[in-house]
Amino acid sequence: MTNDLNLPDGTSSTLALVNPTQDEKLIQFKLNATEWRGALSLEAYLRREEALSKQSLTQDGGITYWILVDTAMKENPLAPASGTRLPLASCETYNKKALVWIDGKVQETICHGIGSVFCGQHLRKRGYAARMMQEIGKALQTHQTTKQKECLFSVLFSDIGKKFYADLGWEPFYSTHISVPGKTTKAVEVNVDALPAAQPLYENDLEDLCSIDEDLVRKSFAKRPKGSNTAVALIPDIETIRWHHAREEMVGAEVHGKIPKVKGAIVGSEKGKRIWCYWTRMWYNSNPTESKDNTLHILRLVIEGEGHSSWEGSGTSHAKGSSADQEHAAAIAALLLMAQREAEEWRMEVVEAWNPASATVAAAQMLDANAKVVFRDKESIASLKWYPPHDGDVAESIDWIGNEKYGWC
Repeated sequence: MTNDLNLPDGTSSTLALVNPTQDEKLIQFKLNATEWRGALSLEAYLRREEALSKQSLTQDGGITYWILVDTAMKENPLAPASGTRLPLASCETYNKKALVWIDGKVQETICHGIGSVFCGQHLRKRGYAARMMQEIGKALQTHQTTKQKECLFSVLFSDIGKKFYADLGWEPFYSTHISVPGKTTKAVEVNVDALPAAQPLYENDLEDLCSIDEDLVRKSFAKRPKGSNTAVALIPDIETIRWHHAREEMVGAEVHGKIPKVKGAIVGSEKGKRIWCYWTRMWYNSNPTESKDNTLHILRLVIEGEGHSSWEGSGTSHAKGSSADQEHAAAIAALLLMAQREAEEWRMEVVEAWNPASATVAAAQMLDANAKVVFRDKESIASLKWYPPHDGDVAESIDWIGNEKYGWC
């Protein structure tokens, strides 16, 4: 049917990036649900997206919706009674707090995280997604900025490999993970009874820990040696963590009829010497008795006493861990063990940690001798567009600090 619409191609001067009406958003949600609803029905998926737009992270302009339209087309010919425009492609952006370190100076900045990039099957092969990303790349440089706070970079997580977004300016960074089975096994390399005791974290525990974590990130940036690469970090604030948990809770209630209470784990009780992590469960299998494809993601891992987290570095730290990192392996193994037990209860196939440092790798291998670092080249490719003028490969000249699952959107 779209062949009869005489639609322009993606280079047309009549194409424009606009903010959709509620009806236009609904058109896209109903189309992209087939790819992103996971274990949810269409109706539940629509409820989830509506609720997630009203979280503390997303309310009051925290989320912005975008569509590409043909301004020469006054009405959507596929739904003439609705008075809508025809969305040719769509996405959403999240306003995230971020830090940038350049030549010894630390700057607070806006980072826009881009998610849900979509073009309907009936509209593909015309260059609409590429055109929309070209327009969004330009728009985000000034979107929601002020004289005091600019946008120096934007990020996205590609599920279609590296090339498409790299050609449009979002360069791929290291995207690795390590995983352990979603249930405890006998084939472990350590006596689990000898591991440090881990305690569960609940919703009420998280705000104070996120505040401490944010302070650690800022101190780490302030102490960064001069002459280092430019560094960027998305702030792992409570609003970001709660958004992930709101998503988890809605799907958990829909699939299992109950809400997960344990949000992470912590080892140690003395302030300044603790190690903790937060996690989230993602269900892709709609059968509540099956675990296939379901994943418990470690959102964030924090080593308080060292003033850094497991990700400190550019994403290659798993290959060059220090002896100090190795000392934390047993504590991290205790955290992963609790994550495994939660994963088993909630029908998760694996527990996964992004961009693991050497201590995390060692910890995972204590629980599963076959665990190894996986370099992703097709899904969840962390990609960054750097707006200031620059030469050469951004991924080589910028350290993305905190490139963990919490930054995903």
